[in-house]
Amino acid sequence: MLEVVLSEKSYEIIIQRHALKKVAEWIQGLWKEKKIVLISDENVFPLYGLQIQKQLENYYDVVKYVVPANEKSKSLEMAAKLYDFLAKEQFTRSDGVIALGGGVVGDLAGFVASTYMRGIAFVQIPTSLLAQVDSSIGGKTAVNAPAAKNMIGTFAQPDGVLIDPETLNTLPEKRIQEGIAEVIKCGAIKDESLWDDLMKFNDVADLLSHSETVIEKALRVKKVVVEEDVFDRGSRLCLNFGHTIGHAIEQIAGYGQISHGEAVAIGMVQISRKAEKRNEMPKGTTAKLCAMNQKYHLPIFYEPWDEQALFQAITHDKKNRGKYLKIILLEKIGRAKIQSIPIEMIKDYLEKGE
Repeated sequence: MLEVVLSEKSYEIIIQRHALKKVAEWIQGLWKEKKIVLISDENVFPLYGLQIQKQLENYYDVVKYVVPANEKSKSLEMAAKLYDFLAKEQFTRSDGVIALGGGVVGDLAGFVASTYMRGIAFVQIPTSLLAQVDSSIGGKTAVNAPAAKNMIGTFAQPDGVLIDPETLNTLPEKRIQEGIAEVIKCGAIKDESLWDDLMKFNDVADLLSHSETVIEKALRVKKVVVEEDVFDRGSRLCLNFGHTIGHAIEQIAGYGQISHGEAVAIGMVQISRKAEKRNEMPKGTTAKLCAMNQKYHLPIFYEPWDEQALFQAITHDKKNRGKYLKIILLEKIGRAKIQSIPIEMIKDYLEKGE
């Protein structure tokens, strides 16, 4: 178990195999009598939703809302449908939301919970590796806009996070791989021991056999920086390694055409390759990232590469600060640094080629 300790709110993260069998018990420790909406998607709800709903119905008034299982669900249009649903079901500020699913469901449900009636309680039950090691904690909630990914959002902390590594057994390998990209990032920016673990594992199956340890180490990285910088204005920015270019790739490809993890993997390699050439990162760092990505079947480049389209996407990115952009580089594997550059200079990091 981990605890995120913040001045305004603290909450526990449970990492335990077969924890989904005890969801009702866990919720009872967090919430008194209230109405609950279980928000999930078309892939996840048939696997786990009904059993969780039946558990909860012994103690709570429970309704469900199931969204399409794709990135398009992370939109203002879907949020509006959920607002209407909650209003129709007479949800009040004393009621709560459970997000059951991957990053799309977690972001959407968190955003809706944090804005409906100026905020109602919510918890996260992430079922994908990507959500378990990254998006389910830290309080960032968002939906996409045509101009940029995650452009419309809030900071709102959950009341708790419940992670059952057994859910990873139902995921296709491609979904596991995109979560591994975020694990690689965590090792690269702040935990050399996690990086070493990833090097020692034989393959994806070997990593999954150690999933509890991997998830906990990755979450410890995020926990530390979230506690230092809740609102993403300082040290927390190091979590964006690979993301500035990665989010731009997701946008120009069309949301859902390339996974978040794949885009981040490419983004880490691209910015490192150019930073090395500018003597801003140690020689050989890019080769290590490429080798790690390829070991876990993650991409290291994207085609068609359109520097101008990527630049335009980045200039709309929420990480911009006026005329400057903060990029994340590595001092070495296990230690990141934040560097502020004029926005125009990001073009230097977008140049295609070796």
